[in-house]
Amino acid sequence: MCQNAGDGSGKKKETKLGMSNSKSTNFSEWYSEVVVSAELISYYDVSGCYILRPWAFAMWEVLQSFFDKEIKKMGVQNSYFPLFITEDALNTEKDHVEGFAAEVAWVTRCGNSELEKPVAIRPTSETVMYPYYAQWIRSHRDLPLKLNQWTNVVRWEFKHPTPFIRSREFLWQEGHTAFATQAEAEQEVLDILELYRRVYEELLAVPVTRGRKSAKEQFAGAFFTTTVEAYVPETGRGIQGATSHCLGQNFSKMFGIEFETEDKSKAHAWQNSWGMTTRTIGVMIMTHGDDKGLVLPPRVAPQQVVIIPIPKASTPEDVQKAMLDRTDALKAALVSAGVRVVTDTRDNYTPGWKYNHWELKGLPLRCELGPKDMENEAVVLARRDTGAKEVVPWAEVATRVPILLEEIQASMLKSATERYNAALETVHTWDEFMAALDRRHMCLVPWADEPEVEEDVKKRSASGEAMGAKSLCIPFDQPELPEGTLCFASGKPAKNWVLFGRSY
Repeated sequence: MCQNAGDGSGKKKETKLGMSNSKSTNFSEWYSEVVVSAELISYYDVSGCYILRPWAFAMWEVLQSFFDKEIKKMGVQNSYFPLFITEDALNTEKDHVEGFAAEVAWVTRCGNSELEKPVAIRPTSETVMYPYYAQWIRSHRDLPLKLNQWTNVVRWEFKHPTPFIRSREFLWQEGHTAFATQAEAEQEVLDILELYRRVYEELLAVPVTRGRKSAKEQFAGAFFTTTVEAYVPETGRGIQGATSHCLGQNFSKMFGIEFETEDKSKAHAWQNSWGMTTRTIGVMIMTHGDDKGLVLPPRVAPQQVVIIPIPKASTPEDVQKAMLDRTDALKAALVSAGVRVVTDTRDNYTPGWKYNHWELKGLPLRCELGPKDMENEAVVLARRDTGAKEVVPWAEVATRVPILLEEIQASMLKSATERYNAALETVHTWDEFMAALDRRHMCLVPWADEPEVEEDVKKRSASGEAMGAKSLCIPFDQPELPEGTLCFASGKPAKNWVLFGRSY
């Protein structure tokens, strides 16, 4: 941002607004600019850590409110477990600790004294919680146990920090549940994944593919992992949206989570863990933002409508007062209709500056009220997503705006879905696969479903500055796989269709 010296009109000096980077030609710089300019984050003096400003945190609260309400319908209760993990507890499950070893931050000193035993800061909470599940679960009557916590975690070692997408500390919810049977556990995995789909598609207007992670990509120590996968066409990269894991009986055997069944025999609990993070916000920004800034879906926007009175310098004082009174009346009517509304009556900024300010912040709908609108007893409504405008009589504003907000929500999902589908190709050969990657597309391919093949694909598809592709998920919606179909990469018999692409 820079300063504008003013135009001699008597207005105070204004901050010049506007994005200097283009999303289509300079995506990385565009993203870094928009998250700061739209007042979502401020950079912190510890690398990879960010301050979430109110505009961003309010969106997280919307997602939190929706998800918390839905999981409570399922019988999940909220709780809180400590931030620290003993080394012994962290090392209980070998595959799990190996999966997180490089990311674990350790506390080794207090003041000037070295700790006798270092303690880890949680990268996830399985090893924090499960020793206590073993204490609490003794009988089939103690099951199911369904706990969730809204908290922060720290994952220290990583490359290329990106606000919301990859950071050392981030906010999330993590659910940890235990059941008597495999069937109950597997059903919950899918129920939770459906909630994650709804978060993305119904709230964030971001299309996702539901599926199962490959053995190579699944959560460390899990029986299997399910996921919702988004895609950013501008970068040609997939992004994991949220995951729901069936842990099987692996952790319960390691931690001794054993119960007495109805027939008095002993059995180990079936467990799940599932999590969604503030990455959701980053995926939404990447999906909908444009060269003017954020474009927010109405259902998650902290404010859905801004009312901007626009008096002229020549407008008589009584008309200006009437304009402000009408602004207040319109706000009250919209609030009563369940709309989140802000008014911008600052007199030290021009209307154009205010328009740019709220466009940069992505607010879905602008309500303009000028002298002619006062004469006509109407307002002008301007959409952020398309720029389309319409004139609405005062008496109809409280009825029209909620409908229009839902139209915007649906339109944004439709547009994003069209872009998503345009970036998806079904291919059968290696040459077709590489050509699609070069077009920044993801690929649905037949494959042998073997870790060695996936590793080979990752190595062979890396070129120059382009990273290798990996499996994003094995989609639940599987096209027919004709008998004799061969794996696109190995030539072995194909077992299923998988979604491959470069990814974050």
